[in-house]
Amino acid sequence: MSSVTSSSATGASSASTGSTINKKGNFATLNTTNLTAIDTWGNEFKVPDYTIKDILSAIPSHCYERRLLESLYYVFRDIAVMVTLGYVANNYIQFLPNQVLRVAAWAGYIWAQGLLGTGIWVLAHECGHQAFSDYGFVNDTVGWVLHSYLLVPYFSWKFSHGKHHKATAHLTRDMVFVPKKKESFLQSRGVEDIEDMVADSPIYTLLQLIFQQTVGWLGYLVSNVSGQPLPGVSKLNANHFNPSSVLFEKKDYWYIVLSDIGILIQMFVLYTWYKNFGAFNITVNYFLPYLLVNHWLVFITYLQHSDPRMPHYESEQWTFARGAAATMDREFGFVGRYLFHDIIETHVLHHYVSRIPFYNGREATEAIKKVMGEHYQHSDQSMWAALWTSARSCQYVDGNNGVLMYRNINGYGVDPRK
Repeated sequence: MSSVTSSSATGASSASTGSTINKKGNFATLNTTNLTAIDTWGNEFKVPDYTIKDILSAIPSHCYERRLLESLYYVFRDIAVMVTLGYVANNYIQFLPNQVLRVAAWAGYIWAQGLLGTGIWVLAHECGHQAFSDYGFVNDTVGWVLHSYLLVPYFSWKFSHGKHHKATAHLTRDMVFVPKKKESFLQSRGVEDIEDMVADSPIYTLLQLIFQQTVGWLGYLVSNVSGQPLPGVSKLNANHFNPSSVLFEKKDYWYIVLSDIGILIQMFVLYTWYKNFGAFNITVNYFLPYLLVNHWLVFITYLQHSDPRMPHYESEQWTFARGAAATMDREFGFVGRYLFHDIIETHVLHHYVSRIPFYNGREATEAIKKVMGEHYQHSDQSMWAALWTSARSCQYVDGNNGVLMYRNINGYGVDPRK
């Protein structure tokens, strides 16, 4: 398979070492001598050698401005569109002349509400990063309300997601979409050597994707699916609803309780909704759009952090600047820009400076691209095609110099048996 990117020439040596790293907190300055690895397609990946200071200095100061009224405008705009569509659907679809048209109209309505609900989710995500406004109380209040409506434990996810941002692409500290290393992958398949494995069938990959896209988000919240391995820790002690979970600090306890209270309030709202309006009404207006929101969330985040070009780092080679660069901007057209609030198109920037509001993201992205140069990861491949490509080609990571790249047993790119 040919690469869909413009990576460097193939055939480079597997590694170059010689870097020294000076760390302070989550930031680092480093001196490196051409540290490289080979990506899935056989292209040379050059490890970034710029610093977080270089990135921050390139961003115009006005991009950091968080405007409360503008942020609230997007919240009320999205809610207004959702309510308007709901009014039209619930009052007029019943008058369509035949059942086929009515079913098609309900399907289109559910799809649209799933997109709009995802936009609401993204705005709550802005609140969790304190990118919504200059006022922490406002951010957390708006985020708690919006996320609770979508059955997301606001503070619980805020804390675990913050840890993901602090250690993106760090193999032992990242919190989500943590890939297996070769040894763990072999163990999970019950073999001792790659030679003992055969390729996964396309139907097997498809079933994995269906599982991921339908229950992956709930699996992560409840039992840390795809998160950092926690040997010896029970599922109950690794979920986002337990105030004593190992995912959180002791100081977080009552915030987790508050998150759970938000979920309980919303469940009572849904019960009241069902009792007053019936199963069909709540299914088409909430439950099915809610499932689509969960799908879009996993779809977006998986493709931001899983790609044949993408590195992961062991402790000795990880820095904040390198980890933040190990994510990808993609294109999702009108939906990405106007409904998903650029969470897809400006995600690399978001990992460098998560407090920049989305409406300043494109300008700030253009600024950091001048510093990142060839290290800026971007793809305009169809995201649906990318989902299949990543699922087939990104099965585990391997490497011998602290910079690990994706490999697979499905015949995509570099043959791991050689």
